[in-house]
Amino acid sequence: MKKNSLLKQVIPETGDAIQPEILRVLELTDEEVLVIGCRKRTMPGWWKRITLQDYESMTEEELWELTGIRPRGLDSLTAEENRFVHEHFTLIAGILPFIADEKERSRMVASVAKMYHVSKQTVRYYLCLYLVYQDMSVLAPKRKAVAELSDDEKNMRWALNKFYYTKNKNSLTTAYTLMLKERYCNSRGELSPERPTIHQFRYFYRKTKNLQDYYITRDGMKDYQRNHRPLLGDGVQEFASGVGVAMLDSTICDIYLVNESGGLVGRPILTACVDAYSGMCCGYSLGWEGGTYSLRGLMLNVIADKKEHCRQHGIGIDDTAWDCSRLPATLVTDKGAEYASENFGQLAELGVTIINLPSFRPELKGPVEKFFDLIQSTYKAHLKGRGVIEVDYRERGAHDYRKDACLTLEQFEKILIHCIIYYNSRRIVENFPYTEDMLEKGVRPYASDIWNYGMGQPGAHLLDVHRQDLIHCLFPRTAAKFTRRGLKANGLRYRHDNYTELYLKGGDVVVAYNPEDVSCVWLIENGAYVRFELIETRFTGKDLCAVQECLDRQKKRVQRETGENLQARVELANHIEAIIGPSRPDGRTSLHNIRKNRQREQERVHRDYGKEDGDDV
Repeated sequence: MKKNSLLKQVIPETGDAIQPEILRVLELTDEEVLVIGCRKRTMPGWWKRITLQDYESMTEEELWELTGIRPRGLDSLTAEENRFVHEHFTLIAGILPFIADEKERSRMVASVAKMYHVSKQTVRYYLCLYLVYQDMSVLAPKRKAVAELSDDEKNMRWALNKFYYTKNKNSLTTAYTLMLKERYCNSRGELSPERPTIHQFRYFYRKTKNLQDYYITRDGMKDYQRNHRPLLGDGVQEFASGVGVAMLDSTICDIYLVNESGGLVGRPILTACVDAYSGMCCGYSLGWEGGTYSLRGLMLNVIADKKEHCRQHGIGIDDTAWDCSRLPATLVTDKGAEYASENFGQLAELGVTIINLPSFRPELKGPVEKFFDLIQSTYKAHLKGRGVIEVDYRERGAHDYRKDACLTLEQFEKILIHCIIYYNSRRIVENFPYTEDMLEKGVRPYASDIWNYGMGQPGAHLLDVHRQDLIHCLFPRTAAKFTRRGLKANGLRYRHDNYTELYLKGGDVVVAYNPEDVSCVWLIENGAYVRFELIETRFTGKDLCAVQECLDRQKKRVQRETGENLQARVELANHIEAIIGPSRPDGRTSLHNIRKNRQREQERVHRDYGKEDGDDV
């Protein structure tokens, strides 16, 4: 027998269902033992040792099985349960040293009950509970069992899932009505008097409502991801930890422009490339056409010398204001047709990694979307009344902003360049996560300064690309074939002096071509571009569409004359048949005197063509 050991009463087998007494030993002396009853959990008392002769030791597991209470351990408790346990252990902690002294113990129980404004019965309850199990976790409140849903609640849950949490976006009243129709009507369509009320239906909905399920089921996953999902990331720098990750997108500018003669043209398309790390604009393309055309212009502008580009528009800048003439190694785009095209994917040949984002997720490329917003808000403040579109655009009775258009594309591009220069080198980037090194080096909170700092960091990844290589890479490609008549591509023939063997052998290859000028194509051979010149010089300098139109017209002209040609061939055959009809070979033609026969025929046929028949020689 030891302190804190458990004893179980040994009961002779008499057939009676008698529960044995279970005791916990708290203190021991030579003649007495302080024990507490584990079943009734009354206050501990002193027993003579001789009275415990009919008791045997038992384990903690047996105690838990017989009493139906199992300590959960402090590690498995929730924060609220842990707080509850420690608060209630505080009630009994001061009494534990006086457990063996009944008088002092009673005094302490009364004192604690008065101090903490609880009843003495409550103090004794938690004291005995702890003494029986010797584990603080038994003081935790009982966890409420999950109540079974009633039949009405099951019907309401079914109705919410079937009629409310759907893309139809029914109201609660509609869902309630449909539930009554499906579950609370008899075969004649009569409502059952034992039905839940609309108030019970609304209460059950509010009690079980899950906002994530609400947004996803009624508005779709894309809307949830775009407008409602928790924003728990560390910003775009978590995705782009250094310079070299750029985001691409296009937008229609909020301004109407005119041509040089004052005729309304429409709204231009702006395509931009923005570095995700610093927010700096690496390049842009402005024009009337989007798609792969604007994309080619954008890529060329990204690798262009920006100081020289600004000088061509009459604008002077410092070397550090827009110091970007290399191609970012990673390009992040959406699923636009131009970015999903094969032409754009060919940039991978230069070492570029292309990441295509899911559809309808503009928030995943926030830097370029914010760039469009800031640039347009910058120039719109100064161009009001000059074709700029306001918020009431296309509303009933709104002003027709097309009538205000007065700027040309060239003028607007100069304004746009000034706005980009301000965006890059003078706009304060407020939320950029500065490092200690950046603070020590005095990096100003401008996109260009952050870019210039990031260029010197180990994570920067930019590619040196030659302009001509980029142009060739972005050209569309097509299948071509070597023949004796040259390299045939797009229905035209091309030549190169060093490919005689392939002209003789033949074979299929891939070539890059410029749709705007068919004067040459480039054979792609081991990553290099070999130029082939056009053989059919009548098409030199023409674009592919014009050439295809000319070839199609020629083909149609030939097809239209096919019937006439066939008729002429039939008539020719008839004339020949009419002439040779009487003549039949009989096999008796003599092969002798051929030379004399030929001489006589020459004298007969070969006459002086200057003499008419009947004239004297």
